Amino acid sequence: MNDQNKIVSIENSNLSREITGMRFTKNFRSASAEEWYVFIPGFKDPVSGGAAGKAIIHYNLYGNKEIFINTTVIFDDPDLHEEGIYQLVYGLAEEIVNVLVGYADTLLSVHSGRNSYQAEYRS
Repeated sequence: MNDQNKIVSIENSNLSREITGMRFTKNFRSASAEEWYVFIPGFKDPVSGGAAGKAIIHYNLYGNKEIFINTTVIFDDPDLHEEGIYQLVYGLAEEIVNVLVGYADTLLSVHSGRNSYQAEYRS
């Protein structure tokens, strides 16, 4: 098995375990936004030793057309910034959106070093 296949195999087994153990704590809520700490088994903030990341959800509720929920996910653990685990980062971010936002139209921005990306989810 070459290194790339080994990384993908590890990612797939880790993704299931990480998603199953993922926990959320709401840190802040206003009329138009929420901030959640995201706890992921095996990952943590290197400075505080706490949550591996955070999700900021901003509700753009002005009008009734083209309403999007703007979601930003920031992973603080540098292990989630490594280039070889982008599929794990994508899977974690997608699960965060599914749990915290649901099926609403969402503009997603993920900040995770080399694994950063933007996406659009439409229901």
